[in-house]
Amino acid sequence: MKKTKLTLAIGFAIALAACSQQPHQQLPAGVTLIEQSAPSSGIHIPYKKYQLDNGLTLVVHEDNSDPLVHVDVTYHVGSAREEPGKSGFAHFFEHMMFQGSENVGDEQHFKIVTESGGTLNGTTNNDRTNYFQTVPANQLEKMLWLEADRMGFLLDAVTEKKFEVQRETVKNERGQRVDNQPYGRLFERVSEAMFPQGHPYSWPIIGYMDDLNRANVNDVKAFFLRWYGPNNATLTIGGDIKAEQVLPLVQKYFGSIPRGPEVTDAARQLWSLPDTRYISMEDNVHLPLLYISFPTVYANHQDEAALDILSEILGNGNNSLLYKNLVKTQLAVQAQVSHPCRELSCEFSLYALPNPGAGKNLADIEKIIRDSLLEFEQRGVTDDDLLKVKAKIEADSIFGLQSVSGKVSQLAASQTFKGKPDTIGEDIARYNAVTKDDVLRVYQTYLKGKHSVVMSVVPRGQTALIAHADTFTPAKRDFGGPSTTKAEDLQVRKATDNFDRSQQPVAGANPAVGLPQTWTTDLGNGIQVLGSQSTETPTTSLLLKIPVGAYAETADKAGITSLMAGLMNESTKHYSTEQMSLELEKLGSSISFSSSDSYVDVFVSSLSKHLPRTLELLEEKLRSPAFSAEDFARVQQQVLQGMQHAEKTPAYLAAQKFNGLLYEGSIAALPNEGTMASVRQLTPADAQGWYQTWFKPAGGQLIVVSDLPQDKVAAELKAQLADWQGQAPAIAVSTGALKAAPATIYLVDKPDAPQSEIRIGKRSLTQDITGEYYKANLMNYVLGGTFNSRINLNLREDKGYTYGARAGFSADKYAGVYTASAAVRADATVDSIRQFLNEINQFREQGITDDELAFMRLAINQSDALKYETPNAKLGFMAQILEFNLTPDFVRERNQIVSSISKEEINALAKKHLDTKEMVILVVGDANTLEPQLAELGMPVKRL
Repeated sequence: MKKTKLTLAIGFAIALAACSQQPHQQLPAGVTLIEQSAPSSGIHIPYKKYQLDNGLTLVVHEDNSDPLVHVDVTYHVGSAREEPGKSGFAHFFEHMMFQGSENVGDEQHFKIVTESGGTLNGTTNNDRTNYFQTVPANQLEKMLWLEADRMGFLLDAVTEKKFEVQRETVKNERGQRVDNQPYGRLFERVSEAMFPQGHPYSWPIIGYMDDLNRANVNDVKAFFLRWYGPNNATLTIGGDIKAEQVLPLVQKYFGSIPRGPEVTDAARQLWSLPDTRYISMEDNVHLPLLYISFPTVYANHQDEAALDILSEILGNGNNSLLYKNLVKTQLAVQAQVSHPCRELSCEFSLYALPNPGAGKNLADIEKIIRDSLLEFEQRGVTDDDLLKVKAKIEADSIFGLQSVSGKVSQLAASQTFKGKPDTIGEDIARYNAVTKDDVLRVYQTYLKGKHSVVMSVVPRGQTALIAHADTFTPAKRDFGGPSTTKAEDLQVRKATDNFDRSQQPVAGANPAVGLPQTWTTDLGNGIQVLGSQSTETPTTSLLLKIPVGAYAETADKAGITSLMAGLMNESTKHYSTEQMSLELEKLGSSISFSSSDSYVDVFVSSLSKHLPRTLELLEEKLRSPAFSAEDFARVQQQVLQGMQHAEKTPAYLAAQKFNGLLYEGSIAALPNEGTMASVRQLTPADAQGWYQTWFKPAGGQLIVVSDLPQDKVAAELKAQLADWQGQAPAIAVSTGALKAAPATIYLVDKPDAPQSEIRIGKRSLTQDITGEYYKANLMNYVLGGTFNSRINLNLREDKGYTYGARAGFSADKYAGVYTASAAVRADATVDSIRQFLNEINQFREQGITDDELAFMRLAINQSDALKYETPNAKLGFMAQILEFNLTPDFVRERNQIVSSISKEEINALAKKHLDTKEMVILVVGDANTLEPQLAELGMPVKRL
């Protein structure tokens, strides 16, 4: 072992020496090579690390497996860098960074990346903010130009109007994700109790709206000037590139941007609570929830790995103690443990959702959880506990290398928080080094007898269910009136260039994209098999589609397919649920069953070295499900409680009610999981009978992507599946006729809702691959199918009514809809509907512009490189080929359609499919407030 480490160390030193011996003139002036990774036979991501004179760190990963490039800029600033009274600034500035800069027009960042064939986004957490794009490799220079412009040339473009609009957008985001969601304020409340007032984790990432209301545009500019310097950023570029080609471009666009103020890492220290803090709140929820959280260490602390393993033992998977004591016994619908870590602190958190039928309040649940901790002391740690966690770490690490974005994200995060880009091998080693004694030690150190925050969330009016009367009240927050920060208070930094930044770089030819090479084989039982070899990672992904779904059901048995699929995730005739889970966990493999309208999907993920054993377990699950009464009772109860919980979620409620309006009277109107009435009366015999009648191989589709060659994979599949025989009855699908009244507003009451969910649409085309359905989606693209669509720019960017608005066609072989949708500020409900209808009507009457047509063509035809990168992406692509009996050439046919479709054809499709007089309108919101307001629109209003 020592010899191996010494060899790697020597190899690393040789690699560094070789780099240091390169003539300096090979690097652009102002760029220094810091290090590059040494060759390794283990799991790793090769990289080269540089630094510019202004402090910008650059990490380059060369990967020519796909003609793609992923660009990530990570700033070491999150909500933890904010000041009390100025919460939410980091997240707010993430929004501002997409609003245009000195040389990039308003709303153009999304447009430029999209028409380049790419995808983009930004995210904020407590400790960092990142911005990223994945694009065809020929678009790299354009992405660097965009990122550099907003790093060095943003502030002059931050106007008062943009500031106000994005402030409204953030309020809408909070409404949609926090205030209008069941349990949405859970983590905000726990953080207030967990951390001392003023601690950087004591406020939510999205911030308090009082703080954002108090702020002015100069406050956010000051935040940018403090934290968004190049010396506080890591630029990571990975993909089909060469470092020597990248360096001059990075130096050109970023090199002149001045350094920002110096940044030092925040101090990290262990701490504990002085007492156990009980807190509670009433919420618009169906199930009460108990959440217990202990402070532990901080990210990358020497005890982090052992605590992670402890969390797996206590509450992750079917072999955990909380599963055994709460879920398997049906005392809880769900119970889990996690150990999330941030830069300054980790928390060990346990939660449970009690089963109402069990008659337990949250105090009872707390006692069972604490008794489970005591049971762990007696039980100890088994060999399998360590084996399955270490297998999971290895598998997750390997699967994380399947996309260039995944590799770049890991490099960026490791560099930001550890000062070293590639730490995968070190992470695997630290988990492999954890012993049984380590796990017991961290339990004794951080949990046994220690204080915690205990949060009770109960349905409104049911305070008798809380675990304990509140013992903690957060201090009042009062930071005064509006901010007085002035423009002259800002210390602006200006870059000086010797080139014209206003000139957008011109990309070269779009790279040729090779379609996945596929093979077929015959299992002799009616399953069509389509495979492809992908050698980037030693993994196998498999998707089996059995042709039975909700469309085969009758109303009285609605949900039986979904329930059957859920049971097939449980025990078999030869393995209990726990035994099967353990066998898969020790391999680092997964097998999951789910259902849709037309299929039961079986997804299999495995390291290829474990494929034979994984397929043995798959065969057991497919052919020998137990459908035990115990499993059935538990899964049925989980489904029933899940339905009632989901109905508290506005978006789910809107989707189900809207679907019910369009397909009333047919099986298509019912949720795939069924109704409360139908699921309650199902029995284990129903599930067994449904399986015996419908779950047959004939007509099935099996798609596999593996690094293994065809003969090896085909042999393994035949060995396990060839003798599975049978054919199900034919399915006659009927979706009925529309019964809801067009040009009518249907209103669903959600009392006191801060937002309204809007759905506007009609029944429309069924799915095709190259026909009218495909062309209709091209027509809709600029209206509602992309961030820069007319609808989203109007409702989000212009009006500030919503976090996001969209419209589009969705369909399968039997049914299809056109839907426009958004969650909007409650007081903007009526005008939002008006704006939706105006945009759709205007597009129908006036048609697409020449610029919009050109944008659509570029955006869609240049995105091919992103479509087949990962094994899972290939599975989806190949599944279309099997389902619609296509050849891979359908891609070229689609590209030809995009290139040649005329303005006249698009406008004719708009005329045909976008008549708002044929559309139904659904609103989920506070009905008492909305009903008289909606009458202003001049349409009938009916309550559901």
